[in-house]
This record gives sequence, structure tokens and C-alpha cells, in this order.
Amino acid sequence: MQLTALAIFPLAGYLIGSISTAIIVCKAMRLPDPRSEGSGNPGATNVLRVGGKTAAAITLIGDALKGFIPVFIASKLGASPMIIGLTAVAAVLGHLFPLFFQFKGGKGVATSLGAIFGIAWLVGLLTVTTWLALSLTFRISSLAALGSLLILPLYLWIITKSPTLVVCGVVIAVLVFIRHKANIARLLKGKEPKIGQKK
Repeated sequence: MQLTALAIFPLAGYLIGSISTAIIVCKAMRLPDPRSEGSGNPGATNVLRVGGKTAAAITLIGDALKGFIPVFIASKLGASPMIIGLTAVAAVLGHLFPLFFQFKGGKGVATSLGAIFGIAWLVGLLTVTTWLALSLTFRISSLAALGSLLILPLYLWIITKSPTLVVCGVVIAVLVFIRHKANIARLLKGKEPKIGQKK
């Protein structure tokens, strides 16, 4: 079962992750394409800029579910920590490099959080709490995301004690940090926009 799962669950995670919630929501609500407006990023923060709170909330939930569903199913079906972790990484990769949208995706924060909840709900709760605390304190979406994912491996170790899941958490954090390199540059210059602010 594990050999089959090694291929099926991560593949399913990648394909589900490849569904761009932002683009679908904006098209369904007749809003500007998030790839050509605002920051150009098909994610919840940019949808908030170009389409408002309702569209952003739907996008956020959809992106989180993309990470949660395949990982949760893999966990419930008895997959090993390695397969669960690989499925989480694959879902995030699907969001970052979506097969259905020319491999040009978002930055992976909501999908990462959803996948983390699929791995262990308490780790997800701790990570989201950290994200919320940083968001309310600094009002900068990218800073909150990066800060919460930076501490993710520690949360995974404390709760799961699984070296495999910790490594997968590190991989997810590194992927998200790489996708935020422009944000990091703006943060260092003090030019990163606050939540809801137009770019």
C-alpha cells in the first residue's frame, strides 16, 4: 500500500494544489484578473486589494482547503509520516507552480497552513495563532506569513516528534520564503505595503 500511496497521495496533492482559487473566484465574481492587477499574485492578499473582503475570504478558504484535503485524507487512510509530509509539500508546490495555469501560481501561505492542519491540527492552530498575532501587530501580510512559517519546524517537532515531518516543514518554509524574495527585499527597505493597502 505504501509504495502505491507514495505516488498517489503526493500526485493528488499536487493536482489539487494546482487549482487556482484566486483566478476562479475573480472570474466567477467578475473581478479583475489577480495576475494582472495589484501585485500580480494570484492569492488572497492580492484578491483583497483588487476585489474586496468577500472574494479574499473565499480565496483564503479555498487555498487552505487545497492543502488540507489531500493531507488529511492521506493521514486518515494510514499513510506514513513520509507520505503525509510529501503530500503536504506537493500541495504547496501545486499552488506555487500550478499545472493548470502555466506553472505561475501564488506564494503558498494559505495552502501551507491548510496542509499543516492536515498534518496535525494543534500545529496548525499554533501556526495560525502566530500568523494572526504578527498580522495584528505589524499589519504586514508577508511578515506575518514568513514569521509563522519560520517557527513551523519547531512546532512540528514539539507536537509530532517526527524528524520526517520536521524536514517537510522546513522544505515548505523554504519554498514560501523563496517565493517571497521580493517581499523580503521590500521589508528590508521598509517599503512593504500593509494589509489592504494598494500597491
